[in-house]
Amino acid sequence: MKYLLIAVLLFATYSKLADQTPSHKLQVGVSIGGKDSGTFTLDLYGSVVPKTVENFVSLCRQGKYNGSPFHRIIPNFMIQGGDYTNGNGTGGKSIYGEKFEDENFKLKHEVGCISMANAGPGTNGSQFFITTAETSWKIFQLDGKHVVFGRVSENLELIKLLESQGSQSGKTKVDVKFATCKVLGEDL
Repeated sequence: MKYLLIAVLLFATYSKLADQTPSHKLQVGVSIGGKDSGTFTLDLYGSVVPKTVENFVSLCRQGKYNGSPFHRIIPNFMIQGGDYTNGNGTGGKSIYGEKFEDENFKLKHEVGCISMANAGPGTNGSQFFITTAETSWKIFQLDGKHVVFGRVSENLELIKLLESQGSQSGKTKVDVKFATCKVLGEDL
């Protein structure tokens, strides 16, 4: 019983992303069909997953994501991007080399979280996805397989607009792009 209580407390500690203190805030600009469509803000949790957050923040600072597509959008599930090398989900590269190991799975998936996309254990690169569904059974299958490292803290409505450009196959209706990225609180 004592171990069950500890497990429940640990899960509760990491289950609500909004309760975490962000180490970084990023503003991401997007375009839909070639038109500027606004920005959303990400809170990233470097105190829980420092290596994963550093990878994403460094790629943003270097401008690697700028102009790359959200190449896979599945309504009621997620939007995926971050393949800045091939633009179709087959590429991307981390700051640590081609791929890097899963850091941990302390943070859990919930609507609006940002998580590393991978092709199996230890295959994190630059690709990521943002979950869009409130109650999708698919989200719960992601825990323990994909490293959650942040959440959309402002303008989830824009994420829903991006989601509307997808299809069940993941193919987008028009080009949807990660246009800009700014680390808030830094002079870039």
